[in-house]
Amino acid sequence: MIKRKRQREHGKIKLSNYFQEFKKGQRVAVVRELSVQPKFPKQLQGKSGVIGSKRGNSYIVKIKDLNKEKTYIIHPVHLKGLK
Repeated sequence: MIKRKRQREHGKIKLSNYFQEFKKGQRVAVVRELSVQPKFPKQLQGKSGVIGSKRGNSYIVKIKDLNKEKTYIIHPVHLKGLK
């Protein structure tokens, strides 16, 4: 569980992370950006899912929780693309 940033990561957020683009069907990991409000549930930290579509500036991410598929609307600053 991420509780604080490393010393080198303190300060301004990289704009490339804030405005990153994803395609439909791309796999992403959820990595909380602690300096951005509003916060979202801690239980999502470290989970991976698939991009469903885009809603405004955010993305709809489908994450499997046990046997159910749940959808979350997450800003791209909290997402990291997987290969």
